[in-house]
Amino acid sequence: MNRIHQKLQENKKLLSIYFTAGYPDLNDTVNIIKNLETSGVDMIEIGLPFSDPLADGPTIQASSTAALKNGMTTETLFEQLKDIRASVSIPLIIMGYFNPVLQYGVEAFCKKCQELGIDGLILPDLPVDVYDEHYKTTFEKYGLINVFLITPQTSEERIRYIDSISNGFIYMVSSASTTGAKSGFGDTQTDYFKRIASLHLKNPQIVGFGISNNETFTKATQYAKGAIIGSAFIKHLTNEGINSIESFVNRILN
Repeated sequence: MNRIHQKLQENKKLLSIYFTAGYPDLNDTVNIIKNLETSGVDMIEIGLPFSDPLADGPTIQASSTAALKNGMTTETLFEQLKDIRASVSIPLIIMGYFNPVLQYGVEAFCKKCQELGIDGLILPDLPVDVYDEHYKTTFEKYGLINVFLITPQTSEERIRYIDSISNGFIYMVSSASTTGAKSGFGDTQTDYFKRIASLHLKNPQIVGFGISNNETFTKATQYAKGAIIGSAFIKHLTNEGINSIESFVNRILN
């Protein structure tokens, strides 16, 4: 069974953390993953930096720029992760843009992910219908879950289509803006969370964008299976380095 499926079956609210591979320093990737697991994180999204990250806010954009300057590439990330399953057991998801996957070769990329023990991919700019028609069988051949995003503007028809071809969880974007920590969730977001919950989709939802502390984590998971934190964690890495990851995770969960 895919590790994502195993994790989704646990009777708890899940915390997923996103970070950019190769940031703050090129060789920090594995240490960050190990620290996140020992700190109690449930899933990790490893960001593959890209030169034109349209959906990302300034914090993640800056970390991507720095990681690329540090020398992070697809090949480098795969090399860094070659022994990751000797020490890490929680689900690992690569999140990035479709262009680097196309450049590497979609089947070759998926095959490499399977070899390394990667459980899924999040590629926000890969249209769901293009995936369904051209790539779904390849992803499934290599045991990879492809995670799709929905926003408050996504129609119910589209959401149900995404749900029908998904096999893991749906990434529920909390707002229509780019990534980045907000001060909190208002009535608009809460109504949106309730509306999606009322659809009774077959795939659980995990909320991302705007989660930075225990309050926003608790609100986001009131109607969803879990929450994803990215920008707030990268800010923590920028300010505190990789040696204080446990204190960050504790502040979210407690």
